[in-house]
Amino acid sequence: MDANSSGQATRRQLLRAVVASTVGTSIEWYDFFLYTSATALVFGALFFPQADPTTGILLAFGTYFIGFLARPVGAAIFGHYGDRMGRKIALVATLLLMGVGTFLVGLVPSYAAIGIWGGILLTLLRTVQGIGVGGEWGGSVLLSMEWGTRTGRRGFIASWPQFGVPVGLILANGILAIMAALTGPAFQDWGWRIPFLLSIILVGVGLYIRLGILESPVFARLLAERRVAATPVSEVLQKNLREVLLACLIRTGQQAPFYIFTAYILVYGTRVLNFSNQTMLTYVLIASFVSLFTIPLWGYVSDLVGRRRLYMIGAAAMVIYSFVYFGLLDTAVPALVLLAVVLSLPIHDIQYGPQAAFIAEAFTPRVRYSGSSLGYQLASITAGGPAPLIAVALFSIYNSSLPIAIYMAVCALISLASAAVMPDRGKADIDADVAAPIPVTHPASA
Repeated sequence: MDANSSGQATRRQLLRAVVASTVGTSIEWYDFFLYTSATALVFGALFFPQADPTTGILLAFGTYFIGFLARPVGAAIFGHYGDRMGRKIALVATLLLMGVGTFLVGLVPSYAAIGIWGGILLTLLRTVQGIGVGGEWGGSVLLSMEWGTRTGRRGFIASWPQFGVPVGLILANGILAIMAALTGPAFQDWGWRIPFLLSIILVGVGLYIRLGILESPVFARLLAERRVAATPVSEVLQKNLREVLLACLIRTGQQAPFYIFTAYILVYGTRVLNFSNQTMLTYVLIASFVSLFTIPLWGYVSDLVGRRRLYMIGAAAMVIYSFVYFGLLDTAVPALVLLAVVLSLPIHDIQYGPQAAFIAEAFTPRVRYSGSSLGYQLASITAGGPAPLIAVALFSIYNSSLPIAIYMAVCALISLASAAVMPDRGKADIDADVAAPIPVTHPASA
C-alpha cells in the first residue's frame, strides 16, 4: 500500500473511531444522566416517601452519589483490561454493563410495593452504572485520540467523546420532558420508567457501531510486540501518581459546577424558584444544545493556544461565573433564569473541551487507559458526586445561594492552581515512548 492509500485508510479509521466513541459515549451518558434527572424529579418521593422533602432529596441524591463512588472502581477494572487487552474490548464491555443496569432501573418497584428494598435495588443498579461509566471515558477518548496522534488536532479529536455529554443530557432530559408532558400526573408513578426501558434499544445501536472499529494503532503495536504493562494500574500509581492526582484536581472546578448546573438546578429551580419540572428541563436542554458547539470549539482552540493556558482561563471564568449564576437565578425572572442556565455550560466547556487531551497526553501509551481513567474518575468522589448533596445541605442550613456560589468558586480555584502545574504535552509526540525498551509481558495472563 502506498503512502497516499495508507493515509486515506488511517483517516477513515480515525473517522470511524471518533464516530464510534462519540455515539457510544452519548448512549452511556444518556443512561447516567437519566438517573441524575430522575433523582432530582421523582426518586425522593417515590422511594423515600416517609422522609421530609429535604431529607428525601438528600437520600435520593445519596443513591445517586453511590454511582460516583463506583466510577474509580470501573476505571481501575477497565483501565487494567484496556491497557492489557485493548481499548475496543473494554468499550464493548462498559456499554453492555451500563445498558443492562439502566434498563433494570426502569423495573425497580417503588417504596409502596416493596418498602426500603426499592431504594436498596436502586443503589445496587447505580453501582453497576458507575462501574460502567467509570471505564467508558478512558477508552472512548483513547480510541479517538490514538488514531489521530500525529494530526496536530488532538485537542479537537479528543473533544468529541466529551461531546457525548451534552448529547446524553439532551436525550435524557428531552425524553423525560416529553414523557412528563404526555403522562401528566402519571409521570411520577410510571411515566419516568419508559426512558429507562428504552435505553436497551440505544445499547444495541451502540454495540453494532463499536464492534465494527479497529484497535488503535498505538496499542496494537504494543500488543503485537508483547510490551504491554503486566499490572498497569499498579505501574501508573507508582510512576505517575502526581499526574493522576493532578488530573483529579484539575477537574474539581469543572465537575462540581457541572452537576450543580445540570442536577441541582432541577431541585433549586422547582423547590426554591417555583418553576415547573418541564420548564427547568427545557432550560437545561437549551444549554445542552449550545454545549454541542462549544465543546469541540474549545477543544479546537486548545490546539491553537495550548491546553494549560485555555484551561486556566476557563477555571478563572468559573470563579466569576459562580456568583453571576446564582445572582441571575435568584431574580426568579424567567428570561434571566434562562440566561443563567444557558451560559453555564459554554463557560464550563472552556475547561471541558480541552480536558480529555490535557489529561490523556500526560500518560504513556502502555498505562494511558489506567492513568487517565483513574485521574478522571477520582474527581467523581471529590467533586461531581458530592456537589448536589453539598448544595442541598448548604441551602438547607443557610437558606441562601451565596454559600453554594462560594463553594463553586473554591472548586474553580483548585482547578486553576492544579492546571498551572499540570504537564502540557499538546505539542509533544505522545507515542514516542512506544519505541523505548519495555520488558516483555504476556497479555494472555490478564
